[in-house]
Amino acid sequence: MKSPTVRVMAAADEDSAVEIIVLAFAADPMARWTWPHAHPYLAAMPRMARAFGRKAFSNGSAFCTDGYAGTALWLPPGVHSDEEELGAVLESTVESSLAPETAAIFEQMATYHPTEPHWYLPLIGVDPAHQGEGHGDALMAYALAQCDRDHAPAYLESSNPRNISFYQRHGFESLGAIQVGSSPTLIPMLRRPR
Repeated sequence: MKSPTVRVMAAADEDSAVEIIVLAFAADPMARWTWPHAHPYLAAMPRMARAFGRKAFSNGSAFCTDGYAGTALWLPPGVHSDEEELGAVLESTVESSLAPETAAIFEQMATYHPTEPHWYLPLIGVDPAHQGEGHGDALMAYALAQCDRDHAPAYLESSNPRNISFYQRHGFESLGAIQVGSSPTLIPMLRRPR
């Protein structure tokens, strides 16, 4: 089987990338804890994906594989997610009983982010119909080659325990665990440049 081809996405590709993320995260433990019912999930996740990763499009760091089977939205050093929009999405979509826990999760996430210049991967996902075909590996290898050229570490939080071994195969190491109240565990991970 031929390895998937990776390309840089333009702003016009944003909707397609968001659709992949929504599909890929439909069974994600953290996403579905945050929005356990289909309608709120489908309403909130596209907004969340845009708040987390939209700036990847204007920085040439939004990638996809053939036919939009997979996407990765990376933020280069010095570029950050839209914190204000993230807060607005959570405030307007998360049930009030979970609001303190989700706020605490984001506070803990901030404590793990490296202080040195680094690449941040807020979102990577593969359409479930194409998982296991090498799209995630191709996306990760493509972006990590850039991290290595920049001599910069790569950082992410894994919201699904099934993905930990995937990230470890690509050189990421766990920095700890984030878990609040009834939430699933989020694993912050770092990869040093090679």
